Amino acid sequence: MTPGPVGPADVAAAAALLAGVVHRTPVVDSRALSALAGGRVALKCENLQRAGSFKIRGAYVRMSRLAPAEAARGVVAASAGNHAQGVALAAQLLGVRSTVFMPVGAALPKVAATRGYGAEIRTAGATLDEALVAARAWADETGAVLIHPYDHVDVVAGQGSVGLEVLEQVPDVRTIVVPVGGGGLAAGIAAAVADRDVRVVGVQAAGAAAWPGSLAAGRPVPTGPMATMADGIAVGCPGDVPFAVCAEQGVAVETVSEEDLSRALLHVAERSKLLVEPAGAAGVAAVLAGLRVETPAVVILSGGNIDPLLLLRVVRHGLASAGRYLQMRVRLADRPGALAGLLTELADSGANVMHVSHVRTVVDLAVDEVEIEAQVETRGPEHCTEVVARLQAAGYRVREA
Repeated sequence: MTPGPVGPADVAAAAALLAGVVHRTPVVDSRALSALAGGRVALKCENLQRAGSFKIRGAYVRMSRLAPAEAARGVVAASAGNHAQGVALAAQLLGVRSTVFMPVGAALPKVAATRGYGAEIRTAGATLDEALVAARAWADETGAVLIHPYDHVDVVAGQGSVGLEVLEQVPDVRTIVVPVGGGGLAAGIAAAVADRDVRVVGVQAAGAAAWPGSLAAGRPVPTGPMATMADGIAVGCPGDVPFAVCAEQGVAVETVSEEDLSRALLHVAERSKLLVEPAGAAGVAAVLAGLRVETPAVVILSGGNIDPLLLLRVVRHGLASAGRYLQMRVRLADRPGALAGLLTELADSGANVMHVSHVRTVVDLAVDEVEIEAQVETRGPEHCTEVVARLQAAGYRVREA
């Protein structure tokens, strides 16, 4: 076994505990990502796992190793959603009472799913870190065992079973790309492949990126205020156990923008017909943004639990980021038929009008002018350019909003 808190033998033991409990999730080749990388790229679909993410793996291993007296006191956890569902389901399977602290504003479908698995839900704080403080206080008060979302050797070993499956499903894999929050999944996979020539690359949202600075400092360092749609990986500081494993195994961590994340979610939905949450698409976002990977490569889709309202917003954001929406302002003479003429020109250009509004309060508008705000759907950036050029050639004064 490789020196350190978690190694291949630990992951193998955890995988044995999970036999018959978790799904062996499929690996699906991505032709689009393979073309970008110049070699085979496949997706490991943990979004299809029980409870919608990889989290059931670590939670079950941790709880299955509790002493009877510990299990009798129940368990407590803190989570924005995926770990909550993993803990609740594992507790249900093992017959253990569970309490889960979720941040205020956690996605309602995740709250409902967690409650559906039998957990008692309590809300605390605006972030996962604040909810974790409340969960620790509950553990101290009641004697319940804290099931940490990432910072425990059993949790890391359980998450590492994903890596063992990858080795079996893609035996010649050279790179595994993993979304990173607290680091439990990346650390577990790194431990699973520690004795193989496989590079593990973590990916974190730039708006919640504690790992790059921590790796540079050689120790976990809290980040500042976080802002990202990827709530599943919005963690303010790496865990001690995951950090020790990742640092020892040379795991690098890259960052992606919000635009990268929304494009990735849209890409996976359109090209692979898979529904993932923004955090789950982080690895795909990195490859689309130009991350160089040695192939064959496997990108982990870590979770698929997304609020439908967030999905709607993210898809719109992704379409805009991919150049599929064009928002513009056009000056027209304020007379009957002027708008109809503009709409006809747009239709002839092949653009699909999504929204139109009149603006008559712009300071520099002439008395007989109106400004039209239009949002149109296009086939991509080149088509956007063609639409604007066509309007300008027809004499319209256009500026992109």
